[in-house]
Amino acid sequence: MKLLKNIQRNFLLRPWRIAVIDDQRSWRAFELQFVAWHLAKKIMAVSDKPRIGIMLPTSGLFPPAVMAGWSLGRTIVPLNYLLSKSDLEYVCADAGIDACITIGPMIDLIDGLPSGVTPIRMEQMKFGGIPPIRISKRMKQDDLAVLLYTSGTSGRPKGVMLTAGNLSANIDQIVDRAKFDRHDTMLGVLPQFHTFGLTVLTLLPLAIGCLAIYTARFVPRKLIALARTHRPTVLVAIPSMYGALRLVKEATKEDLASLRYVVSGGEPLPQAVSDTFFERFGIRISEGYGLTETAPVTNWCLPEEWKWRSVGRPLKDVTERIVDTDGKDVAAGDEGEIRIQGPNVMAGYWNLPQETKAVFDEKGFFRTGDMGRIDSDGHLFITGRIKEMMIISGENVFPREIEEVLDRHPSVKASAVIGMPDESRGELPIAFVELKEGESFDEVALRTWCRENLAQFKVPREIRLLDPLPRNPTGKIMRRSLKIA
Repeated sequence: MKLLKNIQRNFLLRPWRIAVIDDQRSWRAFELQFVAWHLAKKIMAVSDKPRIGIMLPTSGLFPPAVMAGWSLGRTIVPLNYLLSKSDLEYVCADAGIDACITIGPMIDLIDGLPSGVTPIRMEQMKFGGIPPIRISKRMKQDDLAVLLYTSGTSGRPKGVMLTAGNLSANIDQIVDRAKFDRHDTMLGVLPQFHTFGLTVLTLLPLAIGCLAIYTARFVPRKLIALARTHRPTVLVAIPSMYGALRLVKEATKEDLASLRYVVSGGEPLPQAVSDTFFERFGIRISEGYGLTETAPVTNWCLPEEWKWRSVGRPLKDVTERIVDTDGKDVAAGDEGEIRIQGPNVMAGYWNLPQETKAVFDEKGFFRTGDMGRIDSDGHLFITGRIKEMMIISGENVFPREIEEVLDRHPSVKASAVIGMPDESRGELPIAFVELKEGESFDEVALRTWCRENLAQFKVPREIRLLDPLPRNPTGKIMRRSLKIA
């Protein structure tokens, strides 16, 4: 496997370098490799299944768990410990895993692993001395490297099959675009069971041999302190985190002055967050785009190419189409569904051949379900999700447009908009807001604000206070969890 070989080569060339710093300790390269060898021996003792579960906090424990699985030719299955018990049981059964690399506190958090899954508890293992050195099994580029389950927007979670080639290609694509090298230092707080945290924050630093700094919980002041201490060159986070960082009163421009890339992904970046972050720190947040099914990154807007709301040009070897409802390519600048083709696009959904077939069009392009447009410079702009689009009096309206306006109000920290069925107009927008600390809720003032900044038919019928808004493990607001009583 190309990716594993790159990681091991970096470890061999610079074994004493600090490769990872987490909340508990620092890890030298040789320590990560030694732990991986110990884990590989333990895995062989308890399981002969082709897939192995991993359920760990964001930390230096995760990289050797991945390496151990891959060195045995196993597919790793990162487990989302925030899933419901029934969904977690379903994932373990669907993936066919009978062992999971974890630690005691994680087992306690989920009230025990599903029946039939043996825990490999890292805190109970002895890693002293030289472990049995293993020659990694050959994993071909089309072999399944990761089975990554989506959170499941409807129904059960789906297992996204990412091959060794998918992951290697995406890392090469990101490095090609950003020119990362071993002199970079990456700082982030994303969960490693999530595709963004797995590829960009975990595998990428290991592959290029740079330092990665992890923290398991997002605490804005702590992240600023880590930046102040370690002087990272890259910060990887999601919009809601940047929204919180801009509000840290004691933070200064100097704290983040070492950063050459401030990367945002996972959800659209609100204009209010982008503008105020730039005002506070003098740094433009660069948006990217991708999905679990694309390993994940497909687009990235570099700072020198920054355009408001642009997620940048496609990475190398990624081809994008914008199509209408009939699947026909639209004219440049027109809006339609985004479809993607490239070496980083998944092999399909695990045990779901019909769903796999349905998400690829006749030309082999992946149907993202996202709406967007491409300008004359090749920049992609995301306008919304097809399933989230509201039809109001015959007009297509995306929640994001209304949320952008609400988020600019001085009292609003974040917002979410959904559609409510209406006999005369088809749908009506209903908004939910989360307020900044110390602010009071005034629906009349918020509706007045919307009338001043939106077409009348887009003004929310109701604006409700909901603090906090429902979020997934990465902090993305979950509109599907919002209910209209």
